[in-house]
Amino acid sequence: MNEAVVEPRTPDGVMPTHTFNPGPGKQYPAVILFMDGLGVRDALIGMARRLASHGYFVALPNLFYRSGPFAPFDPATVWGNPDERARLMGIMKAVTPAGVTADTSTVLDMLKSNPSVGLRKVGTVGYCMGGGHALRAAGTFPDRVFAAASYHGGNLATDAPDSPHVSAAKARCRLYIGYAENDTSFPEAQRDRLETALTDAHVPHAIELYHGAHGFTMTDFPVYNEEAAERHWATLLALFKDSLS
Repeated sequence: MNEAVVEPRTPDGVMPTHTFNPGPGKQYPAVILFMDGLGVRDALIGMARRLASHGYFVALPNLFYRSGPFAPFDPATVWGNPDERARLMGIMKAVTPAGVTADTSTVLDMLKSNPSVGLRKVGTVGYCMGGGHALRAAGTFPDRVFAAASYHGGNLATDAPDSPHVSAAKARCRLYIGYAENDTSFPEAQRDRLETALTDAHVPHAIELYHGAHGFTMTDFPVYNEEAAERHWATLLALFKDSLS
């Protein structure tokens, strides 16, 4: 596998993006992996590498680039440490829907020009805050995104005009939403609103409950749940196999 960090320029600066190419001499469908709230780190790089091993050219953009370099966060303690939590919230606030839409456009252009990317079919997957960005991309770029998935995504169907469910209803591809149990960032009211929006718009989709806490896919989180995480891999790979081949 060939791995690299490229630095495409967006309207707001240079966005370091890890890329994972399964191997030379072939073309592969592409997947954009939208990071969770703790940013690009070894756990996410491992997930991108695993996804690429199944025959996908994976791009993992650093959506925190607008904040510049910062010390990494400890997943085991960040939420219980007021100072660290405040530092993280400050960085996350710089990641806006409009900004990520521009970032996604930049990554799509980068993929379009890469000789290792074929078929022009792109999938998106996101975790935690990235789940909404993955779904939003499907509705914003319906001519490029052919499948999208969100796992333990939060705030997917709020009252905000730029809520992910508003864009997702414009998608023309299959969407998969796997949500965590007892997740205060995605309560049943939001689940119902998302279900209604996608059903009314005739967007093919599945919304499924996972018996794990918010963050269950992340190997470096205290709430990592191997059974739920492996189920996530099975559903994600099935979605991409059916939609991107």
